[in-house]
Amino acid sequence: MTKPKAESRKTGTPGQEFQSDINDAGTALSDLYGTPAEIVDGISRRTFLYSLGALTLAACGGGQSDTQAGTSASQSAKAAASNSSSSSAATSMLDATTTTSSGFVHPGLLHTADDFTRMQQKVVTLKAPPWIDGWKQMLSCLSTYGTLSWQPKAQPVVYRGSDGVHAENYMTMANDIAVAYMCALYWKVAGDTAYADKAVQIMNAWSSTLTAIGGDISGFLVSGIQGYQFANVGEIMRTYPGWKAADFAAFQAMMLNIFYPQNHQGLSQSLAPLTVYSSWQLCCMASMMAIGVLCDRQDLFDEAVNYFKGGLGNGGLAQTVYYIHPGYLGQTQESGRDQGHNTLSISLLTTLCEMAWNQGVDLYGYDNNRVLAAAEYVAKGNLKSGSTYYSVPFEPYNIWIYGSGSINDTAFSAWAQGNQRPEWAMIYNHYINRKGLAAPYSHAFAMLMQPEGGGLYGQNSGSFDQLGYGTLTFTRDAPTTVAAPSGLTATVTGGQVVLSWWGVAQATSYTVMRSLTPGKSYQSVKSGVTDLLTYTDSGLAAGTYYYVVTAETPSGTTAASNEAVAVTAVQLQTYLAFDDGTGTSAADSSGNGNAGTLVGGVTWATGKVGKAVSLDGSRGYVSLPTGIVSGLGDFTIAAWVYWNAATKWERIFDFGTGIDQYMRLTPCSGSGTACFAITLTSYGGEQVINAPSALPTGQWTHVAVTLSGNVGTLYVNGSAVGTNTAMTFTPFQLGNTGQNWIGRSQYSDPYFNGLIDEFRIYQNALSADQIKALFSSAQ
Repeated sequence: MTKPKAESRKTGTPGQEFQSDINDAGTALSDLYGTPAEIVDGISRRTFLYSLGALTLAACGGGQSDTQAGTSASQSAKAAASNSSSSSAATSMLDATTTTSSGFVHPGLLHTADDFTRMQQKVVTLKAPPWIDGWKQMLSCLSTYGTLSWQPKAQPVVYRGSDGVHAENYMTMANDIAVAYMCALYWKVAGDTAYADKAVQIMNAWSSTLTAIGGDISGFLVSGIQGYQFANVGEIMRTYPGWKAADFAAFQAMMLNIFYPQNHQGLSQSLAPLTVYSSWQLCCMASMMAIGVLCDRQDLFDEAVNYFKGGLGNGGLAQTVYYIHPGYLGQTQESGRDQGHNTLSISLLTTLCEMAWNQGVDLYGYDNNRVLAAAEYVAKGNLKSGSTYYSVPFEPYNIWIYGSGSINDTAFSAWAQGNQRPEWAMIYNHYINRKGLAAPYSHAFAMLMQPEGGGLYGQNSGSFDQLGYGTLTFTRDAPTTVAAPSGLTATVTGGQVVLSWWGVAQATSYTVMRSLTPGKSYQSVKSGVTDLLTYTDSGLAAGTYYYVVTAETPSGTTAASNEAVAVTAVQLQTYLAFDDGTGTSAADSSGNGNAGTLVGGVTWATGKVGKAVSLDGSRGYVSLPTGIVSGLGDFTIAAWVYWNAATKWERIFDFGTGIDQYMRLTPCSGSGTACFAITLTSYGGEQVINAPSALPTGQWTHVAVTLSGNVGTLYVNGSAVGTNTAMTFTPFQLGNTGQNWIGRSQYSDPYFNGLIDEFRIYQNALSADQIKALFSSAQ
């Protein structure tokens, strides 16, 4: 056995020691797994998950006392006592990124000049509720701090979490920021420069004193939560003539040099994907975006936006909002953990959206209002109907972290249920009063909290996770126009058409209409729909159906929604016969334009029927268009394959967005059997259909996978060889997949070595007889 090296003695400042821990962890991982780039290129299914054992789903401040913080069903081990230790590969985002237009609006984070004008009018001129109530709430809170007598308590190093040496002191910063924010609002609304001077005094004290953020991994929470909050104070005060330019520059430098590096590391290296809860990365993103605007750094702003859209960690939107239930209830990643942290994720998620909105970027509406789906789900699950909490649907959440155990959440957590955070006014006022959408549960929670306070919910960390006072700062007048229902989708599952849509703020009920002709001749199939906004149309003959939804409001019936199309007949969606014989493109004979692109080591060869593609097993694969399965519920995928070598984990196909969400078919898994799998939470969350053995080598074999409702079936040479009757993941839940490959894995597993021919994707599931006929047709 190799003798372990002696631990080096650290002789720097606490902040330097903390950064040294970060660097040491990164170096150790590079030595073990390679550089970050090498990890991305070389990580495999097993080593990827095994390497994450150093960091498990760690705890953070969540709206209850630190000693009461909830745990998930896994009883996972504590996080490593370093502020960074894990694979840097994991949280890299997808190649598709967004670059926003340069030039920021100032002030332009949570509040703009127009917002302050509205506050002044409603509070000073009109003294109108609920704005005046929110103002009084803020004054009451400010008085508890002694108002202008408050003195900042800046620290050279802020500690959160135990490093074994220093006591925590991060609440001194949290309290100072809370006072500075209230003083900044007071100045902007009432015009009293004494409050502006107090805010400046606090910011200058910290920018001239702070050198580092320390502690254990919890230091990331300080750099994230307190980071976005302090940046917001600076953004409000940047126009104050009494804040010297040199002092403003020093404040910007503090945010850039102390807070941002940890924010960046929390996304790119230390807070590895699916090993920390969503709130950890969301706070890093919020701080990063806020610092980007404060410091006029477009690259920082874009980094946060791109991670929101495509990040592979739990802060990426697809992971934060893990599963969309009918009626657009978006199950969140922390919903099975506890409601203190679950509501924290909603607060951070929507804070990101509001700051981006004020810079002209709509994250609120991204991916068909996925954030609203999350807000409504969490609000409903934390509100009572009479004396009991509303029930919400729950899809089991399973991931596996080598060395730390599994996370197996099976129900919406009752721990800290009903947790109240001052976040709902912002959500309600955006979706209802800005956009005219229905958000009944967010609305109800906002009314329950009104007027929202700030640090009025106890002295634990969770009370300072939000700046608060949203009744004052975010309340808007109700919309005067009535929109139409929107976002209508139709998905076929189990032969039934499941419809979901977004409602209208003023609606009292909805009517679902159906036609056999696009754009006209709609007939009502269901009226009086209220909650949830979903309808299942069943008993339909095989065919194509067109749907719209209208809303009933006090002013009459609205215009129709967008039209959604549902195909209940088995219909060929993609057909790559691979008979092209030349070139780097494979034509789609279905007529739907889903041609494949030949990449790397691909050649043409004699196939089972006509020609086929020959994949070299090292770099050759066929790439299919983005979103090729995003509209599928029930489906069939079939192909003829000629497998040359019995190497485990090769892929016949693998469609996904990376190592978090994918569906794949392998001729031989780690257990030695052919299998199909689909997941929304990487390897540990796979729903699998196993065959009894691997596919044969050296001969043509027909394979097919079907899904009808909850029943998935794997066929080999026309016969069913495996079935799973508990399938709840469907291709449309994977989203707009951008990495749709024949012969290549989302991981760095071996490429397929052999021939593939007659590759087909069908809408809906072929019957067993139809699969047998498809197999026989090529014999």
